[in-house]
Parts: sequence; structure tokens; C-alpha cells
Amino acid sequence: MSDLRLVGFEELSATALRQRLLADRARFWAGSALGDQDVVALHDPVWFHQLGGFGAVALTPDDADAGYLLGVVSADRLAVVHAVAVHPDWRGRGVAVRLVERFAALAASVGARVVQAVVPPGDDVVRGLARRFSGHEAISPGHAGPGEDRLLVTRPLS
Repeated sequence: MSDLRLVGFEELSATALRQRLLADRARFWAGSALGDQDVVALHDPVWFHQLGGFGAVALTPDDADAGYLLGVVSADRLAVVHAVAVHPDWRGRGVAVRLVERFAALAASVGARVVQAVVPPGDDVVRGLARRFSGHEAISPGHAGPGEDRLLVTRPLS
């Protein structure tokens, strides 16, 4: 894992990075419960241009993308993980953990009080990651509309 570099979006071309990640979305999101249209929707350009200051990409020594995180800190000091994806060749090697740790530290440095992710219930990968960070899980009925429950995963920051 020490061979990976975590690079903030602000150091990269937002347009080129978004295009690159979307071009490889089938592999990054393989095994996800999300359909292709939902994955594309997660990658709205605003997450790379206007909100990219909290995003990061994990790069291999040859500058290949190993994983990435999209996130933001709201005005009420809520650090929201919008999306985390890891390339299949790098899964199970702590990439998501490093990305979330970086995001949490950056969020705490600007006054965030908690980190939160909103995910469809039954996403065992996200639940495993949440357990590694001592995240509290709570079902939010109708969070995404009628009959569209979501799981809120929250961890306080010190």
C-alpha cells in the first residue's frame, strides 16, 4: 500500500480525471448494486470541478487509478462521502480505508464534526468498511423517496 500515492483532485485536471474514471467505471463499480446510469449520475461534473477540494484519487507508481473518493463538507460541518470506488486489482488491500482516512482528516481540519455516507441497505462492502471505522449504522426509511430506504453510516470526528 505504500506504493500508492493519494492525490487531491485540486492537483489534477478535473475534466480529464472525470473522463478517465467514467471510462473505467465498469471495472471500478463491478459488483455494485448500482446500475450504469446511477454510477454515471454519481459522477456529476460538480464533484470534480466545484466540490473537488475534498476528493482524492489513489495512484499507482505508473500513475494508474487504483481508487478514488468523492466527498464534501457541508456548512453545518457534516463530512459526506458521496462515492468511493476501488479498482478490482486493488480491492482488499486497504485503498478505500486510506481514501476515507484522508477525507476524514481533511474534513476534521476544516471543522467537520462527523463523517457520513448514505448507501442502499444490504451493501456488505460498505458495511464492512463502516465497521473498520467504527461507524454507526441506522436505517433511514424513505430517505431516497417512498419505499427507497437508505442506510446512514456515521462516525464522529474528534
